[in-house]
Amino acid sequence: MFSIAPENQRRKQEPVSKMQILAVTVWATCCICCIAGAEIFTSIGQMTDLIFIEREVVQSLKEYIQAEESKLAAVKRWANKLEVLTHASTSDPEGFLAHPVNAYKLMKRLNTEWSELESLVLNDPSHGFISNISVHRQYFPDEEDEKGAAKALMRLQDTYNLDSESFSKGKLPGVRYNAFLTVDDCFDMGKTAYNEQDYYHAVLWMQQALRQMDAGEEAKASKADILDYLSYSVYQMGDLQRATELTRRLVSIDPGHQRAGGNLRYFERLLAKEISEVARNKQDPAKEKPIQLGTYERPRDYLPEREIYEALCRGEGVKMTPKRRSRLFCHYQDGNRNPRLLLKPMKEEDEWDNPHIVRYLEALSNEEIEKIKELAKPRLARATVRDPKTGVLTTAHYRVSKSAWLEGDEDPVIERVNQRIEDVTGLTVDTAELLQVANYGVGGQYEPHFDFSRRPFDNNLKVDGNRLATYLNYKDEPDAFKSLGTGNRVATYLNYMTDVEAGGATVFPDFGAVIWPRKGTAVFWYNLFRSGEGDYRTRHAACPVLVGSKWVSNKWIHERGQEFRRPCGLTEVD
Repeated sequence: MFSIAPENQRRKQEPVSKMQILAVTVWATCCICCIAGAEIFTSIGQMTDLIFIEREVVQSLKEYIQAEESKLAAVKRWANKLEVLTHASTSDPEGFLAHPVNAYKLMKRLNTEWSELESLVLNDPSHGFISNISVHRQYFPDEEDEKGAAKALMRLQDTYNLDSESFSKGKLPGVRYNAFLTVDDCFDMGKTAYNEQDYYHAVLWMQQALRQMDAGEEAKASKADILDYLSYSVYQMGDLQRATELTRRLVSIDPGHQRAGGNLRYFERLLAKEISEVARNKQDPAKEKPIQLGTYERPRDYLPEREIYEALCRGEGVKMTPKRRSRLFCHYQDGNRNPRLLLKPMKEEDEWDNPHIVRYLEALSNEEIEKIKELAKPRLARATVRDPKTGVLTTAHYRVSKSAWLEGDEDPVIERVNQRIEDVTGLTVDTAELLQVANYGVGGQYEPHFDFSRRPFDNNLKVDGNRLATYLNYKDEPDAFKSLGTGNRVATYLNYMTDVEAGGATVFPDFGAVIWPRKGTAVFWYNLFRSGEGDYRTRHAACPVLVGSKWVSNKWIHERGQEFRRPCGLTEVD
């Protein structure tokens, strides 16, 4: 005997109205016309277009409703007039028809006017609405977008230590608009996690759905369905006692449930065995507590520095000591007396001392930012990473954003920005990659990564006798940029083009630095030592955007052409 998991059950169907049939017909028609819109959730910038598309569809729906109401009002007028007429005619048929006008009008009504009424009833005002929504449906998100957005909420939940109720009640920092999740929303979130065999999040969201239903909130989902998913997910988390109690509750609600009875007997046998073992070992039985964030340990995943990374995203564990802060300064950067910076030098702030990270203030004007976004938005596509084996760009689940690449000669603004980067850094951008513009979507992030390609790492590499970097068995990818013919990425220049209400920081897990987005500023750091060896300390990440829309643009500057601008040092790690 073994427990049986709940399937993706169809919800119990209520009697279907004509309008519901129409809605289903519309949906089916739209699905046929659909062009795949996957990955819309990865860009807030593109998602804003959906707001206006939805507004147009709502307006079309209102026009359809108005047409239906006008049609129904006309039919009602016909019915009322004929009701009065037939009441008089049926009370004395012969006397009524004795009048020749009444006889004529009866012939006329039945031959002509009833045909007109039939045509009115058969007239279908829905054609315009169906045509309109069919046109717009190609821009709608698909099932993968919905699933991606749900996973994004779970990612935010994990990174920022937020319980399900915080999302359900809209209790997020920096929000300007209230948004709430219903029982059905929480239930669907739980099912998304369950279908991915992510029982940790399935428990959290099914529990929230149950909590809101117990508080009296109405829903399409049944309490039995919620308990079914919740009890099995809890069992998968290894909590046999709670799984048994939840299944007992399910059986009391729905005694004829197809799986609950068998699961309950199975759980009770296992629980009895577990209790006897506890008694033999003289252990105190675990006390039952409500399920909440922290009840179960989140399963570990592929990212070795997950805990450090997420703590930094929350602003915890930052290693900015008073001693280190005393080594940070502000400067006016004139690019070694560059003519373009002499009259208006760039304001430069030290963000970190070693490795050296600087922030440039007023690096982009509002007009430049809007132009860059305008150029990039129509071309935004799912951001890619370079495959370490093939060097080919490909999408990755750990990078959730959309990006576009802008040529320097397609607009004076791009050319001006490229020149400014060269002036302030002193590095040529002739061999740099194109300006990449990225917009982060729901929970948008880029997990810890290197910007440079890695050669086999010397784990004994040290600076002044101290550990240079934490080596976590990262995969080598020495040929990642071979096809470009410009060498490795020597430096990164990152423009912040928006403020972010909450989240979205750039963090460096190895040495505990956190850099928060500030609109119009840019940060710069070297990825390579002067010797050309990679600085493994620069492994960094873009934290998930909790609230807001994050736009950035970056320039990856390559080695070729920097020979006299940044000559080699005397040691391997200069």
